Amino acid sequence: MSHILSPKPMRASRITISQLMQPEHANHHGNVHGGWIMKLVDEAGALACMRHAQHRVVTVAIDQMTFQQPIHIGDLIILNAEIAYTGRTSLEAEVKVLAENPLTGEQVHTNTAYLVYVALDENGNAAEVPCLLAETPDEEKRMKEADERQKRRLAQKHKK
Repeated sequence: MSHILSPKPMRASRITISQLMQPEHANHHGNVHGGWIMKLVDEAGALACMRHAQHRVVTVAIDQMTFQQPIHIGDLIILNAEIAYTGRTSLEAEVKVLAENPLTGEQVHTNTAYLVYVALDENGNAAEVPCLLAETPDEEKRMKEADERQKRRLAQKHKK
């Protein structure tokens, strides 16, 4: 039996993860491995989705991830995640990644990633999620862009 879930604002899902990059996170040139960054992006996205859905979630898709700037040993990686789209059981998280020099405070945007998750109930079945509520024109724009991304993903899926 389905019950009506109250919409939630984007800000209710917002999370930030910060972690100092150590030698074990990097290659011999001192650049943090892309795979390590992807792991943190996935964790941040999942946490934002869990906060919104109040269910555990699984990753379904990761859109293209392009690293525009390297992250180095000694940098503080900051991941800001927030829900940008909800379907009946799916959610898209937008994760912005910054690298900060903790001594100077200088920050560089390294990449933004969009990830799709599905909420799961206690039996592992897809669970309905609350709708997303835009509170500002910028949030309305971001939700529209996320809806367009989801339509493109579904169109790609049906082409195969």
